[in-house]
Order: sequence, then C-alpha cells, then structure tokens
Amino acid sequence: MPKLKTKSSAKKRFKTTATGKIRGCYAFKRHNLRKRPQKMKRKTRGTRIFGDSDSRLIKSYMPYSRS
Repeated sequence: MPKLKTKSSAKKRFKTTATGKIRGCYAFKRHNLRKRPQKMKRKTRGTRIFGDSDSRLIKSYMPYSRS
C-alpha cells in the first residue's frame, strides 16, 4: 500500500501536542490591525488548541500526525 501524502499547507500551519490535540495560530492578525479592537488583539496572542470538529478536518490532512 502506498504512503499517504501530507498536505504541505497543513504541516506548515499546525502542530500536534503530545496528547494528540491540534495546535495552531489565530487568524486575522496579519494586517489592518488598526480596525481591530484591543481586546481581540490581546486574545489572539500566541497559539490555540482547536476544537473537535476542526481537529477532525485537520487530522485528515495530516495522516501521520499523533492522533
């Protein structure tokens, strides 16, 4: 059986934690920040753990990640 390919965009954007959860950055933090409220900019620092529905989709792009 051939090896499955990982989506290149997914392996650049997401990492898996030791427990198998998906970690990634927040969206909408690249430009036009003058329009965004300070609360939103503060909350989007660092990374976040994705929910179950998003994780299922991302894991389908990364077949050999820890799951």
